Amino acid sequence: MYLNAHEIDFEILGEELQSVEIELDPQETVIAEAGAFMYMDNGIAMNTLFGDGSRQDQGILNKLFSAGKRILTGESLFMTAFTNTDYGKRKVAFAAPYPGKIIPLDLAQYNQKIICQKDAFLCAAKGVSVGIAFQKRLGVGLFGGEGFIMQKLEGDGMTFVHAGGNIVKRVLGPGDTLKVDTGCLVAFTSDVDYDIQFVGGIKNTLFGGEGVFFAQLRGPGTVWMQSLPFSRLADKIISSAPKMGGRRKGEGSILGGLGDWLDGDN
Repeated sequence: MYLNAHEIDFEILGEELQSVEIELDPQETVIAEAGAFMYMDNGIAMNTLFGDGSRQDQGILNKLFSAGKRILTGESLFMTAFTNTDYGKRKVAFAAPYPGKIIPLDLAQYNQKIICQKDAFLCAAKGVSVGIAFQKRLGVGLFGGEGFIMQKLEGDGMTFVHAGGNIVKRVLGPGDTLKVDTGCLVAFTSDVDYDIQFVGGIKNTLFGGEGVFFAQLRGPGTVWMQSLPFSRLADKIISSAPKMGGRRKGEGSILGGLGDWLDGDN
């Protein structure tokens, strides 16, 4: 059993580079990934937790298990807790790591469980468990874009995840099927059936430029998608990075790369 999560109030700030400002009553706590902190009022105490803080009163073995799960998802062993130790309401804010949107999710409205990509979690009310979800199907594990392991957020409180670009939410009815680029999938409720599907066709596979596999999600349930996966953004930045000598590829020439070749840069 997990602790009842603290009830927190919040406000999403900004449009493209968003942050979330959380208002804490006395003795309320919010947990966050290391590096997400932006600012806080005087009267809020910061404390480093081993694991996710959801099982702090259940012995060293549970703490080790919680921390071990975080290693498998590529996160730090530790999380940071921010507690209002003052007498009035106090605020603390956390910032998204790259352009996109912050999605507030009340786990109590989604059967107390959400599955999301490994780096999506930003912060949550204390009592929410940040664990792992193993993908049991071999195809999903090998080709699903996130491997065998995704993050599992459990509890009855507010949690906040971040994704790139704009967010699209789709509610699937029983038997409804949605095919999604594996990198664009952000999160889905635990009742959604998640699998991968081969794109099919030699031309599609070799020249389609959209990957070899789709994520296939079958309802009932809710799915969240992002328009700009960070990996896609990173690829664009790398491809436009300055070459040695400081010039960007094709910069200043209507001939682009051909102009660089004629100039002897290639």
